[in-house]
Amino acid sequence: MAGRYAPSPSGDLHFGNLRTALLAWLFARSEGKQFLMRVEDIDEQRSSKESAESQLADLSALGLDWDGDVLYQSTRYDAYRAALEKLDTYECYCSRRDIQEASRAPHVAPGVYPGTCRELKEEERVEKRATLAAQNRHPAIRLRAQVTSFDFYDRLCGPQTGPVDDFILLRGGQEPGWAYNLAVVVDDAFQGVDQVVRGDDLLDSAARQAYLGSLLGTPAPEYIHVPLVLNAHGQRLAKRDGAVTLKEMLIDAPLHTIFSRLASSLGYEGVNSAPQLLEIFDPTTLSREPFIY
Repeated sequence: MAGRYAPSPSGDLHFGNLRTALLAWLFARSEGKQFLMRVEDIDEQRSSKESAESQLADLSALGLDWDGDVLYQSTRYDAYRAALEKLDTYECYCSRRDIQEASRAPHVAPGVYPGTCRELKEEERVEKRATLAAQNRHPAIRLRAQVTSFDFYDRLCGPQTGPVDDFILLRGGQEPGWAYNLAVVVDDAFQGVDQVVRGDDLLDSAARQAYLGSLLGTPAPEYIHVPLVLNAHGQRLAKRDGAVTLKEMLIDAPLHTIFSRLASSLGYEGVNSAPQLLEIFDPTTLSREPFIY
């Protein structure tokens, strides 16, 4: 039984990322679970070892500890390939523009792949493969889903039914890469993760992941999608909003003051350390409203 935090190493974590990490740690530790750390570095163009090390140092500085070694997704490609071979899949030759144009059709729900390449004849596939090869591109691999929706439960949001389409498992293009939806399901099962705490902007992806887990024979974890941190304009907090990373905040305030701000954003005033917050943390009092930074 374990919870986890899994940042993408593409830059320093900002206040919103740190808040979600703190919540993931609090939920796991307060319920006697292990807390695991995973670096989601499958996007090799955006990820860097330096960024991963910086993120882990920031989390440690805030008092968040984890059990065992950090798992790097870049070491898990064989496991993703093995999982892919168990699934009913097909090649997709669509460009992003193709998908955008197809999604404008009145019968297609926003963000749902319409299945353009699902039922192509073999001679059509041969032609499309040749076209991509001439452009030095590879097809994507999509799941041939047998449902259009899937039910799951979220502790904060309650019973949910989310869309399921033929989502990508292996990205195509000039540099193929493993897709998040496959990697996260395979790695959560591998690590024994039964609790997933993350931002509620990812709520829509949970149905796809829970469905994929059912195909691979792994039960869905307990999902806890927590409210985001927003800027003054009501937009998701981002690094462009100014002094929002730990290193930037440390220029003007000591570490215990920054932790106190994090605790205050969760409704706890005058708390200056992770152990102190863990002693009084009550998950039932967590606000469902976003926090304005």
